[in-house]
Amino acid sequence: MFCSDDPVQLQLPVLGTGFTRDELEELLSVLESESPVSPDNSVSEGSNRTLSSVDDDRKRRRMISNREAARRSRWRKKKHLEDMTEDLNRLCAENQQLKSRLNLFMSRFFAVQMENEGLRSELASLSARLSDLHWILLAMQNHTNSR
Repeated sequence: MFCSDDPVQLQLPVLGTGFTRDELEELLSVLESESPVSPDNSVSEGSNRTLSSVDDDRKRRRMISNREAARRSRWRKKKHLEDMTEDLNRLCAENQQLKSRLNLFMSRFFAVQMENEGLRSELASLSARLSDLHWILLAMQNHTNSR
């Protein structure tokens, strides 16, 4: 099977292997150059080294991939923190602005409330004076009519 003189033609991508075309060709050339498997089904020492280097290569690629994923994760976390900080600053400014507006409205409310109390007091005073004048007018009419 591997002894053919025809070069191995691989179509990219080779799915499910996790190897690139060059890695597969290198692996096939190493396997073709190694001595065949001994009759007791053991694998030759050179083949063990090749498989070990393939495993090491996989581990190295996985480590690089993990580092890249960790870098992206740290970047996302940093970006999220920056976004949250911007939101916090914006909300603090908005909160301060709303507090200022509330203070303005509260001072206007208290001023109107004081004016209202003054007007109620004046109403009570004028109502009492009107009532007195009304009684005086009635008394004068009674006095004029009684003559």
